[in-house]
Amino acid sequence: MFFSFYRRVIPYLLCFLFCLSISFPVPAGDLYDIVILNGRVIDPETERDEAGLNIGINGRQIVRISREPLSGKRVIDATGLVVVPGFIDPLSYDPNPIGSWYKLADGVTTNLALHGGAVSPAEYFEKHNKLDPPLNYGTSFFVAKMRSRMQPNPYLRLTSEEIEKLAEAAEKALKEGAMAISFSLEYYPGTKRDEIVPLMKLAAEYNVPVFFHLRYSTMFGSGGNNIDGINEVLDYARETGAAIHIDHINSTGGTFSMEESLALLRQARAEGLRVTACTYPYNYWATRLSSPRFDEGWQERFRIDYDDLQLIGHEERMTEESFKKYRSEKGVLVAAYAIPEEDLVRSLKEDYIMIGSDGMIEPDPYGRGPGMNNHPRGAGCFSRVIAKYVRDEKVISLMDAVKKMTLLPAQLLEEEVPALRKMGRIQEGMDADIVVFNYDEIEDKADIINPAQYSEGIYYVLVNGQVVIDEEGIHRDVRAGELIRSYFD
Repeated sequence: MFFSFYRRVIPYLLCFLFCLSISFPVPAGDLYDIVILNGRVIDPETERDEAGLNIGINGRQIVRISREPLSGKRVIDATGLVVVPGFIDPLSYDPNPIGSWYKLADGVTTNLALHGGAVSPAEYFEKHNKLDPPLNYGTSFFVAKMRSRMQPNPYLRLTSEEIEKLAEAAEKALKEGAMAISFSLEYYPGTKRDEIVPLMKLAAEYNVPVFFHLRYSTMFGSGGNNIDGINEVLDYARETGAAIHIDHINSTGGTFSMEESLALLRQARAEGLRVTACTYPYNYWATRLSSPRFDEGWQERFRIDYDDLQLIGHEERMTEESFKKYRSEKGVLVAAYAIPEEDLVRSLKEDYIMIGSDGMIEPDPYGRGPGMNNHPRGAGCFSRVIAKYVRDEKVISLMDAVKKMTLLPAQLLEEEVPALRKMGRIQEGMDADIVVFNYDEIEDKADIINPAQYSEGIYYVLVNGQVVIDEEGIHRDVRAGELIRSYFD
């Protein structure tokens, strides 16, 4: 009776177990630290764009990408979500205990202070290591900061002795880990050829790019224009062989002349010059009212008037009276509605132009929270590219956007910055700097009145294999950021 019962039951039991094995396959292989399951994975280097992939992460590294089921100590369900490399911001400023979190919420895992930067990278790295940043960071040698120590007046030229000291400081900075040399010609108009060329030759010798905020930012008014500014730095590149990068071409170098400006860059690249540029997805720029950009004639140069200037953090628009008042005060930031949308769109479509925010949310004077004296690009730049210019307006593809925000900045710098060779890609062996977002929900929330607002729709952010943002929010105790620096033989 007993054996007769089992002879009848066992075939059904075996059939049931077989069905279970089909419906719920047992994960194969090792137990990973983290597994990202069933995501749409985009790798900009191979142009892989494939849904239903699983990613296994051990430590700081992506070790497996597979359609096979994987098991992990922690599992992130990415069903219906997009999985991309962590964004690399090549045109940011120094990380700080407030602004870094806004960057992370916008998907930025590597923050490079290459518009600005340091005089002494060794001191810079020591300072920021003590702050324990939650994202990766690096810096350039900032020419303007060094020259200001020798010549406080930005309109005056340096002496030959000062130029020699500047070059010595630049070489020391490169040896300490600076990954570029950066100039701000418009804000320091006393910076001339005799100062620029020696540093360009140094950059060529060390094989690092030179970042230029160009001398001119419009096509109107007296003095030089965008085309003059671009030709100036292209001539330096031809003379020295150094690679050059044009900062925010949408606001400096391409405003009102984008097609003509891009034609010059394309021609230079066809000649073999190493030329790149970046743009940010806003049709207004911001700077301090005390800057040379607002010297006499600014209305004619930028085709705007007082009411086209808005005080950052407020609804207030400028009048002639308030302009004079605020210009006499140091540090007042205004947004200027002076970038034609068609110029911005055209810059986004150029394949070698990457995304750079030119922003970082700065703390209030007491360091207790975000200040209002910020452009929203410091909090929403990268989400805005995807939300507005990929999803809503279909200006560029998602693959192209991801490439501009990850692979292109990595490739620009990776020859002398080895850490970047493992960033900007979703591949086995790469660093696990990863962003997981909802394509339908990703949105920038920062605006001029309240620039310190977190982007939405980014569900997970991993830095070096550690989860900094998840369904519970931002984990401020996770400090996985690392120093990114140059090395020379």
